[in-house]
Amino acid sequence: MDLAKRALAVHQRLLDFYGHPQWRKPLPPLDELISTILSQNTNDLNRDTAFNALKERFTSWEALRDAPLRQVKAAIRTAGLANQKAPRIQAALRSITKLRGQLSLEFLRDLPAPEAKIWLRQFKGVGPKTAAIVLQFSLGKPAFPVDTHIYRVTGRLGLRPAGMNVEKAHDYFEKLLPPENYYAAHLNLIRLGREICVARKPRCPDCPLKNLCDYYAENYKGSE
Repeated sequence: MDLAKRALAVHQRLLDFYGHPQWRKPLPPLDELISTILSQNTNDLNRDTAFNALKERFTSWEALRDAPLRQVKAAIRTAGLANQKAPRIQAALRSITKLRGQLSLEFLRDLPAPEAKIWLRQFKGVGPKTAAIVLQFSLGKPAFPVDTHIYRVTGRLGLRPAGMNVEKAHDYFEKLLPPENYYAAHLNLIRLGREICVARKPRCPDCPLKNLCDYYAENYKGSE
């Protein structure tokens, strides 16, 4: 089975196992950008706590943009790396205002996905995953974010080259899967990585992808 067919088989098996996933209500693109920067190197709870703290502390994103840096750092402390994230958020907001004349990313809805991705990635702290999340989950544009769970799971499955870094994996999976599959495949692979294909001691015997997985074939199949 070639990799494209195997990727589709993985996607279908996860749909059968988990169903069609639904993420939270989409945020406006600027909100999603800020939330995703906060999410870097932390969990969803800490991200949401920090994001809600910003919404409560500042009356608008313009107010956050113009606030003293120490106030922004204090508001997002729960997300970790506040000394990096706070200046990056403010710098991005200032750059967007300078480039667009207003603090809004709604114009990205009218751009093709590749152009929107390039535009977002000009800001420090906005890498391929952050840009892809904004495109896919806020703007409804085809993009495939690769987080640590997806990177680990697809490596064990053998769906990507072992030596491929996470930066290159985004474009790779956008070519491997049809765009209409990005949303569900992304969310279901993350769920599998959190619940079964965990970093330490993966629960391989419970996995719905056993007969599609290189890691299982190498480590378990002979012991059945």
